[in-house]
Amino acid sequence: MNEVPTPTTEADKPAKMSVEISKLSKRIHRQVGQASVDFNMIEEGDKVMVCMSGGKDSYSMLDILLNLQKRTPFRFELVAVNLDQKQPGFPEHVLPEYLRGVGVPFHIETQDTYAIVKRVIPDGKTTCGLCSRLRRGILYRVATELGATKIALGHHRDDILQTLLMNMFFGARMKGMPPKLVSDDGKHVVIRPLAYVAETDLERWAAYRQYPIIPCNLCGSQDNLQRVQMKQMLRDWERQHPGRVDNMFKAMSHIVPSHMMDRALHPFTEIKATGVADPSGDRAFDEDDEPCATPTSAQTQQVISLHRQSS
Repeated sequence: MNEVPTPTTEADKPAKMSVEISKLSKRIHRQVGQASVDFNMIEEGDKVMVCMSGGKDSYSMLDILLNLQKRTPFRFELVAVNLDQKQPGFPEHVLPEYLRGVGVPFHIETQDTYAIVKRVIPDGKTTCGLCSRLRRGILYRVATELGATKIALGHHRDDILQTLLMNMFFGARMKGMPPKLVSDDGKHVVIRPLAYVAETDLERWAAYRQYPIIPCNLCGSQDNLQRVQMKQMLRDWERQHPGRVDNMFKAMSHIVPSHMMDRALHPFTEIKATGVADPSGDRAFDEDDEPCATPTSAQTQQVISLHRQSS
């Protein structure tokens, strides 16, 4: 006799939520720790400048790095930095109050880049590109002044995939957003501790932690951005085919240059037959069009029948 499942009551919900949040916390902290180890992001004696925008990602990054700082067997410093770009309506008191509350050293840099962007970019045009370049240059300067050895940015897994798709669709390049790189001025190491973390997990974590979120569209709505379109496409794919986005992300760490077309990465012009079997030869998905698909017996019989007819 089947037992009737006990319905969840209101009293059960806090306990269930507690378990879910505990799992979420462990997963995010594990992923940030793993990314740091995999790419050697933070080392003994580092002074990490944590760039704070006031969004869910940067709050989460600082929160998790503060926790990892307590658990890590080696010593490193954290300093939070926010760039006040003088966008209309920017609540300049929010971040200082929060940062004082968590007890982390911080620096607020005030530069009116908003006025520059509005003067240079015509109305109706996307402002994010110029704004980002101005912000990057200022943050590099601040990192030098503070003596920071690493600059931590809050880009997550989905940001990395969106960048890959944007470069493919609009730039004709297979280029993503690396977890660790040397800055374009050659003077700084930039790290992305949230590289393994899904945006949906950060949304849930931020809601639980109740960060004082500052809107990112103070300079005007940018709903038509290519990145917004890429984000929606990834969300649609994940909803229709759970696991697809994770597989795409894993693929960025499993690249086979001989099966791409970049002549700088593989000596295509020098390839000759060797007479020796190569297990990584001309196979892509020869076995199945869909790697997880297993043909049914009816499909197998149909293929055999078609083969006999052609013979």
